[in-house]
Amino acid sequence: MEKISEQMHNTGYGTAVVGTGGPDTNYGLAQCYGDLSLLDYVLCYAEARTVLPQCFPYNGSGIFLNGPGDKAVCGNTTRRSTNFQAAAKKVVWSAVQAAPNNEGSLDTRSCRASLENASSSILGCLPWSEGRALNTGCFMRYSDRDFLNKEQEKGSSEDNVLVIVVAVVSSVIVLVVGIAIVAYIRKHRYIQMKRRVSQELHHNSLNFKYSLEKATNSFDEVNRLGQGGFGTGVLADGREIAIKTLYFNNRHKAADFYNKVNIISSVEHKNLVRLLGCSCSGPESLLIYEYLPNRSLDRFIFDKNKGKELIWDKRYDIIIGTAEGLLHAKIADFGLARSFQEDKSHISTTIAGTLGYMAPEYLAHGQLTEKADVYSFGVLLLEIITGRLNSKASEYSDSLTWKHFQSGTAEQVIDPCLVLDDNHRSNVLNEILRVLHIGLLCTQEIPSLRPSMSKALKMPTKKEEHLELEAPSNPPFIHESTMELHD
Repeated sequence: MEKISEQMHNTGYGTAVVGTGGPDTNYGLAQCYGDLSLLDYVLCYAEARTVLPQCFPYNGSGIFLNGPGDKAVCGNTTRRSTNFQAAAKKVVWSAVQAAPNNEGSLDTRSCRASLENASSSILGCLPWSEGRALNTGCFMRYSDRDFLNKEQEKGSSEDNVLVIVVAVVSSVIVLVVGIAIVAYIRKHRYIQMKRRVSQELHHNSLNFKYSLEKATNSFDEVNRLGQGGFGTGVLADGREIAIKTLYFNNRHKAADFYNKVNIISSVEHKNLVRLLGCSCSGPESLLIYEYLPNRSLDRFIFDKNKGKELIWDKRYDIIIGTAEGLLHAKIADFGLARSFQEDKSHISTTIAGTLGYMAPEYLAHGQLTEKADVYSFGVLLLEIITGRLNSKASEYSDSLTWKHFQSGTAEQVIDPCLVLDDNHRSNVLNEILRVLHIGLLCTQEIPSLRPSMSKALKMPTKKEEHLELEAPSNPPFIHESTMELHD
C-alpha cells in the first residue's frame, strides 16, 4: 500500500505486487480521475484505504468512490433538444477515441473495449441532462454543466514549486549581495586604518623610506642573527640596525601591532633596546631596532673565557636592569609577545628566542599568558646564575637546579666563572641563592603557583630582600621518580 501511495503522489495512479507468484501473491491498483490535483490524488487514495479493510478476508475487492458496479447513473432532468443529444453523443465518442492514448493502467485495446461498453451504457441516459457509467474500471460521464477541475488547480503544485524556486534564488542573491557589501565595508575600513596608521608612523618618523632589502644586502644569510628572522643591516647614513620579522595572523592583530609600535617608540629606558622604526606591508612586517655590537648576553654567559668577565656584580646589575626595564608601565605585560604567530622558521614566539624559554602550557596548548612570561624571566635568572643553557640538553637548568636545591647543595650549580671574593663570600652567596630561589619560583610547572609578573620582577631588588620566599614546587617535566640527585 505504501508503494502505491508514493506513486499516487506523482502520477495519480499506482500498482504494486507483493509475493513471488504463489497463491499468497497480492496485486494492487489505484487510480484517480485525470483532472484532479496531486492533493486530490492523495486524499482520494487515503479515503479508499480506510474502506478497503472492510473487504477482508476476501481474496479481492474494489473500491469505487463514485459508486460500485458496472452500471449507468442518469440525471433527473431531461434535455429534449436535438442539438444537445447530438453534442452528447459526439463528446462521448471523442472521449472513447482519446482516452486509450493516455497510457493508464490498461493497455490500449482493453481500455477502448471498456470505454465502448461504458459509452453504450451512458448514451442510454439520453435525453437526460447527465449520465455516468462505470465499466470494468473505466469511468465515463457527460453533463450539461462543466464538472472538470480547472487547469489552474491542477497546476497549483507547479505554481508552488515556481514560488519556492523564486524565493530561494532571491534569498541567495540577497545573501551574496550582503556578503559583498560587508566585505567591501571591511576592506574600506582596513584601507582607511592603514592610511591613518601610515600617517601616524610618518609623523613619528618610524616608517623607513630606505629599502631594508638594500640595507641587508638582499637579506643575505651572513647577516642573520640567531635562529629567528631576520638579522643585521646598515642604513644609508651608516647606522647599524637589527631587524626582526613578524607575522600577522589577522587584521585585528595588525591594527594592534601598529598601536604597540607607536607606544614602544615613545618609551626610553637605559635597559631597553631602542625601536628605530618599522616596515609594514602584507602579513610579514619588520621591526627595526638599534644594533648592539656587543651581541647578546648568551655570548658571554655560556663561554668559559668571556664568562669570567661577568662577575656577580655585573650579572646582578643585568638582572636588576632587566627587571627595571620590564617594570615600565607601558610594556610590563610583554604585550607584543601576544600579538603575533610563531616564527615559522623556528619554534618560538615572535618576540622571545628559543624553545627553552617557553612555558610548558604554551608549548602544549598555545596558552601565552602573563604566567608564561614569568616562566621566561625565571629561565633567564637560572641561566645567568648557572651558566647553563636551558635548551634541548640532557637536563634542563631548572631541573638540575631544583634537584640540588632540594638536596641542599644549590651552591654546586653556581657558574664556576663566578669567582667569589672570600671577604664578601657570605653576603654574595646569599644574594645568588636568593635569585636562584626566585628563578625556581618563576619556573614552577603549575602556572597558578608562579608569582605575578610585577612581583617576580621586584623580588631580586634589595628593597624586597628582607621578604621570606616560599618553597618552590616541581619544575616542568619532572616526576617524583626522578627527584633523586644523580651526580
